[in-house]
This record gives sequence, structure tokens and C-alpha cells, in this order.
Amino acid sequence: MIKINLLPVKTSKKKETAIQQLIVAGVVIILLAMAVGSLYMVKRSQVATAQGDIGAANGKINELKSKLGKLEEIKKLKEEVKKKLDVLIQLRKNKTGPAQRLVVLSDLTPEQLWLTSYVESGTDVKISGISPTEELIAHFMKALDSSSNFTAVELLVSEQAELGGAKLKKFDLSLKLRPDTGRPPVATPVAGK
Repeated sequence: MIKINLLPVKTSKKKETAIQQLIVAGVVIILLAMAVGSLYMVKRSQVATAQGDIGAANGKINELKSKLGKLEEIKKLKEEVKKKLDVLIQLRKNKTGPAQRLVVLSDLTPEQLWLTSYVESGTDVKISGISPTEELIAHFMKALDSSSNFTAVELLVSEQAELGGAKLKKFDLSLKLRPDTGRPPVATPVAGK
């Protein structure tokens, strides 16, 4: 039998295989490092983009919060204005009573006739004043009686008085308030006013 010593071939093959394995392992490690590096770069850019989006979203949230604060402020102002308008509407609905009657009385009073007192007690009213003539007092009484606020106008006193060197007529009237008919009071202005 023939024996061949292949030992050096095996060692050289082992060395060659080991070198090939090292080269392949090196290439695999380099390729793996490149893949991991590229994945890292992709993920890093995705994180940077996401952080940019988060920053933009936070900015938009802050902007919307400020707008929401302004909106809440506007809502509060709207509620305050609505309450004030409700009060005004209620005041207009309740626009009766002595103040309204005094406005009507002012419209009915002739220019040269002066009122010195107005007293309301329930439905009874007493008016005192001064006039240069009795005709003005009579016109005033007719205007009061024809108004929608007053009725039963009576002359209680008409006497001559001297004020500042002028002779004037001092008068006192008694009248009643008309019951509320649900319509707004109307004043018929007196001629000569």
C-alpha cells in the first residue's frame, strides 16, 4: 500500500478556508455595519422629522390655545352684553310709572306755564303751577284730560299772585291716573308750545 502524506495540503487548505472564512466574516460584518448604519441614519432622520412635526404641532396647539382663550373672552363679553340687553329690554317693557307720566306731562305743558309741584298718591295726582293767563290754565287742563294718562281734571284753586313785580295766576289741579290700557302713553302737545 501506498501512503501519501497530505498533511501540508490539509493545513494549507485549512489556512485557505480560514482566510476565506475571515474574509467572508469581515465582508458580512462590514455589510452588517453598513446596514445598521444606514438603518440608524434612516431612523435618526425619521426621529428628527417626528420631532419637527411635534414642535410644529405644539406651536399650533399654543396658537389654538391663545385663540381659544380669546374665544372664551369673547363668549364672556357676549354673555355680559346679553345680560345688559336683557336689562334694557326689561326696562323698556317697564317704562311706565311716574317717569313716563312726567315725560307726557312735560309734552302737555304750554311754554308760558310753569309747574311748581307734582305729587302722586296712588291714582290721585295734585299739580301746582303758575301761569300768566287763565286761558293757558284752561288749555293745559283740556290737554291733560284728553291725554291717555290722566282723567277727571279739576281746578282746585286759581288765585292771583305777584312774583318779581309781575301779576301771575297761581293754580292747583286735582286729577286721577287713567287705568293702564296696555298701550303706550300718548301726549297731545298743546298749541303754542
